Amino acid sequence: QVQLVESGGGLVQAGGSLRLSCAASGRFVSNYALGWFRQAPGKEREFVATITWRGISAYDEDSVKGRFALSRDNAKNFVYLQMNSLKPEDTAVYYCAASRRTTRQVQDIDYWGQGTQVTVSS
Repeated sequence: QVQLVESGGGLVQAGGSLRLSCAASGRFVSNYALGWFRQAPGKEREFVATITWRGISAYDEDSVKGRFALSRDNAKNFVYLQMNSLKPEDTAVYYCAASRRTTRQVQDIDYWGQGTQVTVSS
């Protein structure tokens, strides 16, 4: 069992920055890729980024290229999503996710956090 707890969401003006954190716990956390998905009202949940224990990462470059950065602290079992130059279209609930392999697919995720709200005002 892997438990995921997100934090760091909130309200920010367009052009501002936020850093989301995901605390992962469980004996075999290192076996999982950790990442982020997001879901806006009325929209499907979509992939944002993922990273392995060894630091290999992948991003949804169409939506976040050059603005978001993912990092992983293996000693603390934390994963961070640094979000810069935020836009109103980034408004969504952001979910931490764990999977046995790197994936961009919602159906491949093994564990989900409860989500943290990010709201970007104009």
